[in-house]
Amino acid sequence: MTEVIPHWLTKQADLSPDSIAIELDDGSTVTFNTLKVKSQRFAKQLANIGATEGDHIGILSTNQVPMIVAIHALSYLGAIGVLLNTRLANEELNYQLKDAEVSILLTADDLKETAKTLDVNNIQSFSDIVAQPEEQVTLKTELSLDDTFTIIYTSGTTGFPKGAIHTYGNHWWSAIGSALNLGLNQDDKWLISLPVFHVSGLSTIIKSVIYGMPVYLFEKFNAKTVHQAIMDKGITIVSVVTVMVQRLLEQLKDDSYPNTLRCLLLGGGPAPRPMLESAKEKNVPVFQSYGMTETASQLVTLSPKDALEKVGSAGKPLFPAQLKIAEALDGTIGEILVKGPMVTKGYFKNKDANEESFDDGWLATGDIGYLDDEGFLYVVDRRKDLIISGGENIYPSEIESVLSGMEQIKEVGVAGRTDDVWGQVPVAFIVTNQEVSEKEIYKYAGNFLAKYKLPKEIHFVKELPRNASNKLVRNKLIYLI
Repeated sequence: MTEVIPHWLTKQADLSPDSIAIELDDGSTVTFNTLKVKSQRFAKQLANIGATEGDHIGILSTNQVPMIVAIHALSYLGAIGVLLNTRLANEELNYQLKDAEVSILLTADDLKETAKTLDVNNIQSFSDIVAQPEEQVTLKTELSLDDTFTIIYTSGTTGFPKGAIHTYGNHWWSAIGSALNLGLNQDDKWLISLPVFHVSGLSTIIKSVIYGMPVYLFEKFNAKTVHQAIMDKGITIVSVVTVMVQRLLEQLKDDSYPNTLRCLLLGGGPAPRPMLESAKEKNVPVFQSYGMTETASQLVTLSPKDALEKVGSAGKPLFPAQLKIAEALDGTIGEILVKGPMVTKGYFKNKDANEESFDDGWLATGDIGYLDDEGFLYVVDRRKDLIISGGENIYPSEIESVLSGMEQIKEVGVAGRTDDVWGQVPVAFIVTNQEVSEKEIYKYAGNFLAKYKLPKEIHFVKELPRNASNKLVRNKLIYLI
């Protein structure tokens, strides 16, 4: 029997109508009741242009209130939201629009003209929809946890992107698992500057209505404004990736964050240990986590009680997730396999990928890691980023972690380059914040790394390639040569 719950936004609007759902940096706010009213109205206006239950509706937008309204509106219609990365090229967007069978594309007002060049017939800006009359349709009062709510495409660095299907149940259990780990405080306020079109941002929008918690929303990450918000606005939790933490630590200098900040939730891959140690010294509460698009955000998170003792670990699987290590590559190191009600039921229209990735409910993540004696997960790298040099496994994140310990180095990325003798060799791409020579870098690295792990080339660059979530995109590094 399918499990059904009351519509989560309607329920929260009934429980806490005047509580703040969204807060913006300009001081404006949206209550849960206002968000419900706007979303229900938007749903009826969407119905007026022909949107119905089961339709795949694309959303192309940066972080803003109308985007959140649109996402909730789709849940009232029973339509499926296909969240699109605003930084993709037209060719990439067209692939996803076609693959996901999108019938209507909703855009931020300032992106409509750009969207007109895409291969989709029905393009509507948020303002276009708001100007429509309301169709008298019956809106959803309940949500079936088995029903599909959203589709988000994976990065596609190994072949074409795959549309990860998220059910209402995936989002529900992701929120519950997070709350059981981090706890819920009455004064919680979660800052989001990561894109809502990515699963980390989207999951926090869903957590907001399930928890009755305000989200402090930024259109994009800016170290200065995010730092100031943490200092002044009662922020308790911030979703971050490594480069964001680095920039925030630079802003903080010798100052301290207020006690109201209880968690910088760090995702997006392995983090450099020197950065984690620096955060620990400054009493900045960085909790590593591990998750992916397919797991509806974090699946493993370091709990507050373990944060200081297990620096470098992503923690243990959240309730009720499961995790195991398979195909050991270096003794105990192998591919991470995950299972649980927050894990996608599959990729949209992609039988081959589903057969390759799933086995008896277990999802092969493509990430490499190991468990320590107490069952804490340490994520080593993406399997596709592994460098095999002369038969030896080299993990780019290990080299990056070591080099980031040099005070002259601001950012570093490492990738494998094809080599006739060794098969592959590591190459480092470095952004400096003060002058440093290759000789000094090699001398420093030689104290921590075996000779075969030392980069065979060092390239000084102005910036590293990053995606919309500010995560390092290693497969683009080699093109900087």
